[in-house]
Amino acid sequence: MIDDFVYVDEAVPGIRWDARYATADNFTGAPVDGYLANRIIGTKTLCVALDLAQEKAASIGFGLLLWDGYRPQRAVDAFLRWSRSPENGRTKARHHPNLARAELFERGYIAARSGHTRGSAIDLTLFRLSTGEAVPMGGDHDLMDPVSHHGAPGITEAETRNRQYLRSIMWASGFDAYDREWWHYRLRDEPHPDTYYDFPVS
Repeated sequence: MIDDFVYVDEAVPGIRWDARYATADNFTGAPVDGYLANRIIGTKTLCVALDLAQEKAASIGFGLLLWDGYRPQRAVDAFLRWSRSPENGRTKARHHPNLARAELFERGYIAARSGHTRGSAIDLTLFRLSTGEAVPMGGDHDLMDPVSHHGAPGITEAETRNRQYLRSIMWASGFDAYDREWWHYRLRDEPHPDTYYDFPVS
């Protein structure tokens, strides 16, 4: 791991994580190239902002559960190869029920050049500190569908409110939302805005 990048769980004590791309529990149906360990990595600047977000979340009874942080470029390249391979149906119903694989890049759900690869983006949700249970958000991580957009119709009032809690917490901690994915946030003042890294998560 290069200078300025750290393990988020070491830099932000008490944070929870489940690195989905290190497992088969993701839209490709298999562990993704470059993810050799179930850990989340980010820049030190990202971790300072996440520490603040965790504090703000805790003040209203929530904790943060991370799904992805720094993403090696080789993983992004693997996503592109996956999008060009034949559909096998294994993850379509859960992750892209209304779109073909090839449409996911052109619709903006997967990026060939990602803020994750600069170490300045995070995928996450909220859980209740009182129970440890993830709060309902109107769809899971990487559901590539209009229902995942901020302001999407068709989800419950509670799910809408929970998305708003997360967005408010993250904005106040220095992150911008991505309009198509309620779980994705990018650091506004990222330290490496023009560098795309490719060291593995190990």
